[in-house]
Amino acid sequence: MTAQSPTPIPARIPIMPTLLVALAVLTMIGLGVWQLQRREEKAQALALAATNPGKPAMAFPGLPPVDPAILFRPSSVHCLAVVGWQVEAGRAADGSSGYRHIAQCSTGAEGPGVLVAVGVGQRPDQSPGWSGGQVEGWISEEPDHRALLTRIGGKAPPLRPMLIAKRAPEGLKPVAPPNIDDIPNNHLAYAMQWFFFAGVAAIIYALALRRRNISARGP
Repeated sequence: MTAQSPTPIPARIPIMPTLLVALAVLTMIGLGVWQLQRREEKAQALALAATNPGKPAMAFPGLPPVDPAILFRPSSVHCLAVVGWQVEAGRAADGSSGYRHIAQCSTGAEGPGVLVAVGVGQRPDQSPGWSGGQVEGWISEEPDHRALLTRIGGKAPPLRPMLIAKRAPEGLKPVAPPNIDDIPNNHLAYAMQWFFFAGVAAIIYALALRRRNISARGP
């Protein structure tokens, strides 16, 4: 009698791990599609913001998030007292680069306070000679230092409103007026990242299944 070759074991796909991976992949694809939709919304908001500097002044928003429809509108705030400073890279109205000095102001005994970009200096350790008062300028948002993953996932806290002052105190140059080019529309990049994550997850799981099935068949 001739020995029969063993019947090959059919490949099996684990149900629960496969469902979990499929759900994760579909979720990442959904987030990518959502970012594409956000890209269109952001483009429309920026087109509106481009016309806002010439519109009448309005009340400064007290709390985040800043409605994209009012970005770059003229406004004013009263800084009761400067309670702190932060320094960021920035551009002056004359086109030169430097360090933008942002005052953290109190506006009363209670409330969220307000941020005011008062001017641009040449040194990060410069001490602006400004202690507060009435300031006119344009509505903007604070510098964005939120983590990338929280931003692309839509879970980042909203940016606080910030006033870009029209005039700078002595020793500083006026901050460059707001420009839509200063607000990036990164939603396409975020969408591509989610699609990339989904593709990588699917490929890694497919390779893991292949290795598992090869091991199950044996030599």
